Amino acid sequence: MKRREFVVKSSLAALGLSRTGLYGQFKQTKSANETIQIGVIGTGQRGAGLIPFLQEIDHFNVAACCDVLPFRLEEALKRAPNARPYDNYEELLSNKDIDAVLIATPFYLHDEVSLAAIDAGKHVYCEKTMAKGIPEIQALVKKVEKSSLIFQTGHQYHSSRLYTHVVDLIKNQKIGKIAAVECQWNRHGNWRREVPSPELERAINWRMYKEYSGGLAAELCSHQIDFTNWILNETPIHAMGIGGIDYWKDGRETFDNIHLMYAYPGGVKATFTCLTSNALDGYKIKVLGDKGTIILDYTKAWYLPETDEEKILGEADGVTGATVNWEKDKGYPIKVDHINPSKQALVDFGECIKNNTQPVSDVLSGAKTSMCVNMGLEAMHEKKIVQWHSLEN
Repeated sequence: MKRREFVVKSSLAALGLSRTGLYGQFKQTKSANETIQIGVIGTGQRGAGLIPFLQEIDHFNVAACCDVLPFRLEEALKRAPNARPYDNYEELLSNKDIDAVLIATPFYLHDEVSLAAIDAGKHVYCEKTMAKGIPEIQALVKKVEKSSLIFQTGHQYHSSRLYTHVVDLIKNQKIGKIAAVECQWNRHGNWRREVPSPELERAINWRMYKEYSGGLAAELCSHQIDFTNWILNETPIHAMGIGGIDYWKDGRETFDNIHLMYAYPGGVKATFTCLTSNALDGYKIKVLGDKGTIILDYTKAWYLPETDEEKILGEADGVTGATVNWEKDKGYPIKVDHINPSKQALVDFGECIKNNTQPVSDVLSGAKTSMCVNMGLEAMHEKKIVQWHSLEN
């Protein structure tokens, strides 16, 4: 049976990509003026959505695209018409002209494709969440640490100049001692994708199935968990949570609402909520301290002082670029020039390759967030308090 026929006839085949053998590793170097030839592996909504950003960045050329679903690959090639198409990532990785890859496959394949890419000598930008399962997380960390290649995890807010500015404010005690972190990412929709043929249900709606996905925790909460680990410079000691399939009764296996709490060594408790049946306030992060609170959405931030005196005086000292214009129920807007966080993350990835420097969202920060996601999933599914697990084997 031809590969393409097999893909169409089996949803598991449409998802499945065989484990690869080892490629000879080699070190790649690029001068400051050379273009990085990048391949995109996984051209669904996220992978294809990042192609225009890559095309806008001078030091990248999208030289290859790979997907096992022909219509997805076709759509990606409309955005990168000069890219070479592949329906097998092993073949793409064997192309010696490719310097780096962006991995945007379903979650359960992140570690497999990343390991193969490193063995093939490619720099890696791996979409979040970095890896599914404790052994897979540990193996990827070990592999990356033994290589001389750049590995960046796709928690793009680590690259956001607004978010990095807010982190600096928090670490410089602008809001004082952190009391709690409260995060939400609410949407109103079933989170499904249209399926052109029933046998492709699992290939397209892989997020609905536990075998392939971490559901809302991995796809949404992971960004905010990553941010919380970042500002606290800690990983949680234990996690608890509850979730359910309470609204969308459509055969899905992953929860349609989740509520997680993580306890950190310094005493901070962080909560993460995702709903799919109410979108009030959408995406939001609140960092609450004894001197004030900072609220973040995707691209904006506000500072709310804890004392009435500071509100009356319009005091914004320490909030660089902040105005004294109080916004009702939000506080002082924090004004920082920045670009789309996803584009900034790709710019930073290219700079790290050029300059041989470590990304701020590296394999270790990605692994810590992956471990946290694993803790939350275990806590919800097993209905128990889950302890932190070491990154070491």
